[in-house]
Amino acid sequence: MIICIDIGNTNIKYAIYDKDVLKFSFRVATDLKKTSDEYGALLTSMLSTNGVAVKELEGGIISSVVPSLDYTIDKMCDLYLHISPLHVAPGLKSGLNIRCDDAREVGADRIVNCVSAIVGYGEGVPMIVVDFGTATTFNIISENNEFIGGVIAPGIKGSLDSLVNGTAKLPRVEIEAPKSVIAKNTVTNMQAGIVFGFAGLVEYIVKRIKKELKAPVVKTIATGGFSNVISKEIECIDVVDKLLTLKGLKYLYDLNTNA
Repeated sequence: MIICIDIGNTNIKYAIYDKDVLKFSFRVATDLKKTSDEYGALLTSMLSTNGVAVKELEGGIISSVVPSLDYTIDKMCDLYLHISPLHVAPGLKSGLNIRCDDAREVGADRIVNCVSAIVGYGEGVPMIVVDFGTATTFNIISENNEFIGGVIAPGIKGSLDSLVNGTAKLPRVEIEAPKSVIAKNTVTNMQAGIVFGFAGLVEYIVKRIKKELKAPVVKTIATGGFSNVISKEIECIDVVDKLLTLKGLKYLYDLNTNA
């Protein structure tokens, strides 16, 4: 068995794979103040609850966009799992050609998502991978399986937090689509603005990307926490895959260990 860990700005996602079978996955809130012992206690508890013994783990791989947590999670893996995980970083074999100004600027999560999309959905056509995370990212893959650029927009939750924190009377609301865009109360007014507003943002950016690609067929894949919510409101999303990043990590582990 191996463990895949995706360290994001909002959540840390874990997945346990037994060969090619996903045993289970879960997420916890990213907390810079937590120690390796605190993360380790939570992880070993989850492993035990799901019937996985620590000694069964043979290795692991980490994707991180929070450098200040890398040492903490590495130490946790050493002390509690007794493994030294791989990191998605320059030098790790990915098979992805990055055609942009500075390949080092491309986030590890974006690389993993692109690799996963190519492996799972690549059919020799351009692809757009939309990740609804802390930021909303659009990652464009050419028909030759090259990362050729993208778009970074604000995240849905962060936009809502900014709206609530910047106003005196607006409440915190659930991020879900109201029945009508013409809303009748404060809560549904806010829900309409967030959900339909981001649906419009995604639809327009995807449309512009497709126009610039000038390809007869472009496949659009969505992942991330709010991918289901937004994809229900637009027609430009072809596939929703909430496990895209974790699948990509598993593939990269196998690629670099010949597992």
